[in-house]
Amino acid sequence: MDISLMIFISMAMFAVGVIGVLTKRNALIFFLSIELMLNAANLLFVTFAYHWGNMTGLVWVFFVLVVAAAEAAVGLALIINLFRSKQVVDVDQYNELRE
Repeated sequence: MDISLMIFISMAMFAVGVIGVLTKRNALIFFLSIELMLNAANLLFVTFAYHWGNMTGLVWVFFVLVVAAAEAAVGLALIINLFRSKQVVDVDQYNELRE
């Protein structure tokens, strides 16, 4: 396993996630892009943990996965609640949270 290939794949995944966050206005795509960026960071943690023989990176992956699961649960609950009130998933339509 070549470490530079894994770093390139992780950078590409993170870039796709950033592009998704910055360009898409759909709330579900927004959260999926954030999950993609978190998984890119996890791939780097696992790659460096394997390369250096230090298992501390795997512990960080576990914590990132726990935070991602909590973020997904709360985020999807918010999206479902807002969809029930507005019937749209476009983030520009949600002006009620500003006040």
